Amino acid sequence: MKVAFIIYTGMTALDFIGVYDPVTRLKTMNFISDLEWDICAYSQEVSDNAGLRFTPNKVGESLQPYDMIIVPGGIGTRNLVDDPELMTWLKTSATCKFKVSVCTGSLLLGAAGFLQGKTATTHPNAFQDLQKYCKSVVNKRVVDEGDVITARGVTSAIDLGLYLCEKFAGYEIKEKIRQQMDYQT
Repeated sequence: MKVAFIIYTGMTALDFIGVYDPVTRLKTMNFISDLEWDICAYSQEVSDNAGLRFTPNKVGESLQPYDMIIVPGGIGTRNLVDDPELMTWLKTSATCKFKVSVCTGSLLLGAAGFLQGKTATTHPNAFQDLQKYCKSVVNKRVVDEGDVITARGVTSAIDLGLYLCEKFAGYEIKEKIRQQMDYQT
């Protein structure tokens, strides 16, 4: 499985790190040996909403080769939904088996057209913003619509990461990862 972790200026760092940590443990703890990932951006310079800098290892390259993209949220999403360059780039993931978001990352998935006819979630402050992109917005931590999985606000990133661990490796492995992270449910 090949995963693209999407980063962009204005994201919330915990949205990215919260899902990145448990998902990458699938490999680092030797549960899925063929798991690969890249940190992907459409610009070389990336910082979160507080100025923390991140370095992508893939810039502007097509997202088509990936099995899954994971898009964090952040205040930057409100402007990026209208950024034609970002939207064109994000749409290169159309053939990816899974499109996943944390928090307002769902706005980016929606603006790219991936939420049409789907039920989704996001941070409660963005429920109204999300409504125009999907069939319905629900107040749940994680919503799995098959090829699209959305998670609620920033702290749901860890829940989403563990959800993905269970989805791809099973409950017992998810539990081992959760315990190693010392995450209490």
